[in-house]
Amino acid sequence: MLSLLVLCSAANAAKIKEIQTIEGISEYSLDNGLQILLFPDESKDTITVNITYQVGSKHENYGETGMAHLLEHLLFKGSKKHKNITKEMTDHGAQANGTTWYERTNYYETFKATEENLNWALSMEADRMVNSFVAQKDLDSEMTVVRNEFERGENSPVQILIQRIYSSAFDWHNYGNSTIGARSDIENVKIENLRNFYKKYYQPDNATLTIAGKIDKDKTLKLVKKYFGKIKKPSRTLPEFYTVDQVQDGERSITLRRVGGEQVVAAAYKIPSGIHEDFAALDILSSILGDSPTGRLHKNLTEKQLATVTWAWPNQQKEPGLLYFNATVDANTDIEKSTSALLETLENIAQKPITNKEVERAKRKTLKQIELAFNDSQKISINLSEWIGIGDWRMLFINRDRIEKVTAEDVQRVAKKYLISSNRTLGQFLPTKEPERAIITQAPNIEELVEGYKGKKVISQGEAFDATLENISKREIRNKQGGIKISAVPIKTRGESVFINIRVGLGNENSLQNKSSVHELTAAMLLRGNKRLSREDLQDEFDSLKAQGGIGHNAQSITASYETTRENLPKVIALIHEVLTTASFPEKEFNLLKAQKLSKLSSDSTDPQALAFNKLLSNLNTYPVGHMYHAETFDEYRQALESTTLEDVKSFYKENFGSMNIQVGVAGDFDYKNINQQIFDQFSDWKSQIKYKREKELFQDVELFNEKIETPDKKNSFFVAARNLDLTHKHEDAPALYVITRMLGGGFLNSRLASRIRQKDGLSYGVGAFLRLDRFNENGRFFAYAISAPQNTEKVEKAFKEEMQRAYDEGFTQQELSSSIEGLLDQAKITRSDNRVLAQTLRSFYNDEFTFIQEKEIQDKIRQLTVEDVNRVMRKYLSPKTMSIVKAGDFASLKE
Repeated sequence: MLSLLVLCSAANAAKIKEIQTIEGISEYSLDNGLQILLFPDESKDTITVNITYQVGSKHENYGETGMAHLLEHLLFKGSKKHKNITKEMTDHGAQANGTTWYERTNYYETFKATEENLNWALSMEADRMVNSFVAQKDLDSEMTVVRNEFERGENSPVQILIQRIYSSAFDWHNYGNSTIGARSDIENVKIENLRNFYKKYYQPDNATLTIAGKIDKDKTLKLVKKYFGKIKKPSRTLPEFYTVDQVQDGERSITLRRVGGEQVVAAAYKIPSGIHEDFAALDILSSILGDSPTGRLHKNLTEKQLATVTWAWPNQQKEPGLLYFNATVDANTDIEKSTSALLETLENIAQKPITNKEVERAKRKTLKQIELAFNDSQKISINLSEWIGIGDWRMLFINRDRIEKVTAEDVQRVAKKYLISSNRTLGQFLPTKEPERAIITQAPNIEELVEGYKGKKVISQGEAFDATLENISKREIRNKQGGIKISAVPIKTRGESVFINIRVGLGNENSLQNKSSVHELTAAMLLRGNKRLSREDLQDEFDSLKAQGGIGHNAQSITASYETTRENLPKVIALIHEVLTTASFPEKEFNLLKAQKLSKLSSDSTDPQALAFNKLLSNLNTYPVGHMYHAETFDEYRQALESTTLEDVKSFYKENFGSMNIQVGVAGDFDYKNINQQIFDQFSDWKSQIKYKREKELFQDVELFNEKIETPDKKNSFFVAARNLDLTHKHEDAPALYVITRMLGGGFLNSRLASRIRQKDGLSYGVGAFLRLDRFNENGRFFAYAISAPQNTEKVEKAFKEEMQRAYDEGFTQQELSSSIEGLLDQAKITRSDNRVLAQTLRSFYNDEFTFIQEKEIQDKIRQLTVEDVNRVMRKYLSPKTMSIVKAGDFASLKE
């Protein structure tokens, strides 16, 4: 039964109507048309405010492509009551962003759960809904930033190929236009057009406000009414969009020729709307065909060395869209053979029917991802934007329910219906005498579809845990037996989720000599098969345990990091143990892995950002070739990869892997006593032949350099500056350096560098700075970076040096310092609230014999910093004259 909730007794006050509650998400509406979704989650120490407007690039007119995205940028420039939004976001320590897609635009902020922060966020979003400046001066600077973002996309052959296929697949519909827009439209759109677009679509009756996290429903609704209730419902009528493409009547093809290290072949097929009943079966079909290592494309192309990487993308859109398949092909492979194999796999399903095993595997993986996402209210609140954009938020649940019911017959039917040659857009044209037609059914009536939907039982909610350093320290449990250390923080979590992070220390300076690529390949091979399970079986077993994660490596370790549930954690630990201790190193997988890494290296070798960072790190490093801390050039890396054999990997594994040095971090919902004992029992007998000795990476004093790298035919350039620092996280100057870095290049577009290079000069879409300090190693580094068009790179460098010099000469202000300290510490707490990060931190702290109380002492020192402190440290370490620089881009073309 619907109820009416009146939050103010005045006769003309705004009213909030309670609509329904589904699986913990409650829907309300204001009488001005605003839809409100509340998702309380006591287990979070944060709140996410996400507002979704049902407007995107689909709603743009001729000459206005990219306008929805450009407007998204302008709404960060300020409004009547919130004149400097980016500064406010930085001051509140918020993680924030805005995104634009075909049918929707959304803005979100995640911040520490306080009444003051929630008041600020709702006040800001209500004000910029109708009172944003949308000013000519902001358009003048932001246009070049968006154009730079456009140019960055031009560097990616895959991204351009997707755009070209979309524009070829759609004759009339705006889905054929990229959301970023045409360069000419970005450069020439009138401010009046943007203002009219803003006034038409940015209104309460075209918006959904989602608030998730640690909230009180009644108090939150009162605040929503306070800030949004005063906005009047507009009198305008939104236009109806009725353009529909005709049924495709033949194969279409495009060819893209640009500089790059890899070939790509892609095929796209028209499919129904994301709310159509066929979409769930198409989603499962895309997984069956496109997943690795279980998918048919992986088996028919990747394993046969006709491709290095394959994937599929079922784009959920409000109206008929595309099911997209992609294969990356090595430069030395005959792409025609790869194309034939791709089409044979996709369009020959009638002869090789979909099996029940394939469907159940794909469903298990997809439903696992959905279920784990529900453990994080922040993710769900943002993910809802996609379903709101295509029709209704309840489709998130309906689509999940449909996936649960998908059968092999359903998948076979949609494959036969849509994956046909006449419905295909490819990189070639193939005429046919007997054309086939794929009739794309239009979206059903959304109101009838969702009417009466109730959803499933609400999952467990978890506890309200305030992730302060003191609280974590009080709850942390440490235990050590032999070479195994365990640090754990039990927390009752939403959905009983838990994260585990296991690090295995490897070898010593001598045993790791000339072994960087061997180490890398060994770590990557661990999940590609063991004595009991194949790569495919391993993936199936992790999926059945609702576990997701992976294994990575560092100079002297490998790390397994996984998320699962309380019930499944013991089996996940046992499976991780099996993966680490019984690797079999199948030759087929090893050859495939090497081919993939060499192909990726080929791609990186033409990418400005990858080249710039590689050159910078190589120049900043004085360790000799072969040392485990040596920073390899791309050429050195290629030679090492090519020369590494399977026997090298097997020998390295046999000699260096064992339990002589293992650290484990666990955070979330679990039985500590049993898990603690299980880890010691399972890992204590695993021994390595070579004794582990942790090697310290030392500070390196290098000569200054300023280098330029040519990257032909790349429309975007990359600038990076850095210097080595002889100090650790524990050093007395470290607190000031963290705050200085935030003031120079951190926060949300409100730092010294961002304000100058992006906000004022409009030269770069992405600009910032970051600091790397270790608790054990003594190789600290400061970095600053910016992307830009090649013709603006010298301007970026000049602006960088000027801003660094200004900070060096004039210092920082008390206002800058105060807001940066507050934002930095708030951001640190938000990060700690993520149990994935907490598990990693627990493990890392124990390995370094460091405690959360020591971290609190460092944060206390940050709070006590004075302007004199930060100015002294700035002048001690970060003179612009001490910065080395690398620039990569297509600079030669500027001279033509």
